[in-house]
Amino acid sequence: MRSTGDKIRSWGLAVWSGLALLYLFIPIFIVVMFSFNDNQGRFNFTWQGFTFDHWTNPFANPDLAVALKNSVLIALFSTLLATVLGTFMALALVRYGFRGRGVVDLLVFLPLATPEVVLGAALLALFLTMAVNTGFATIVIAHTMFTISYVVVTVKARLEGMDRHIEEAAMDLGATEWTTFRKITLPMIAPGVAAAALLASAISVDDYVITSFNAGQTQTFPLFIFGATRQGVPPEVNVLATALLVVVLILMALNVMLQRRLAQRSLRREALDEPESAALVPARG
Repeated sequence: MRSTGDKIRSWGLAVWSGLALLYLFIPIFIVVMFSFNDNQGRFNFTWQGFTFDHWTNPFANPDLAVALKNSVLIALFSTLLATVLGTFMALALVRYGFRGRGVVDLLVFLPLATPEVVLGAALLALFLTMAVNTGFATIVIAHTMFTISYVVVTVKARLEGMDRHIEEAAMDLGATEWTTFRKITLPMIAPGVAAAALLASAISVDDYVITSFNAGQTQTFPLFIFGATRQGVPPEVNVLATALLVVVLILMALNVMLQRRLAQRSLRREALDEPESAALVPARG
């Protein structure tokens, strides 16, 4: 029997958790709500009525459409580069021993602990020293640089929890290292790689500080919003932000479903292997 104190603590914890989640989600609710606001002026800060007009033409502002296109392309290229490089870095750190491995492992966390202002200023100084014009390419390089760490940490956690005996069994049966990676390792770490890619893309689309240092004349979605706050944020910003949120939530849900399906498949294989293993054990007596 649970005591009265345990029940009070349980309810208190539930209420406190609900309030904390509500506090985190209030800004998101406001963004979604004001995408349906029938604003009559330049500013979209007060509720004036419900309408679907902004959703029927979300790219009414051509500058906003270009900014969103730049953000999506930058996120696509930087996520692809960061995912490939970060995955192989995680494999090297977990699967192989080499001189300086501890230093590399430490340096991976350095971009995560460094303030974004410092990273942005350092990258700008690097590009100016090398006489590289800032723009689309420098943003991709900058985003790839700081998102690699997130990919390495995520994929590394997945690799450390994976049974290495499966890879060894594949190589004992004649598979090469590349074949083992392509048919055994990569499918098993695929959920972790997908999660890392989603995280890297979300961080890339959301970044403002580092991008503002290295953007040059290129305008991204966060830079457009910051500039628009001086004259009035158009409601199409809320519409596109809501659409991006929905896309990310769908991708996250698909990733979770994939992980659960793979986990269920693994449990089924273990259940099928147990009777076979028991049949191989000689009977006593």
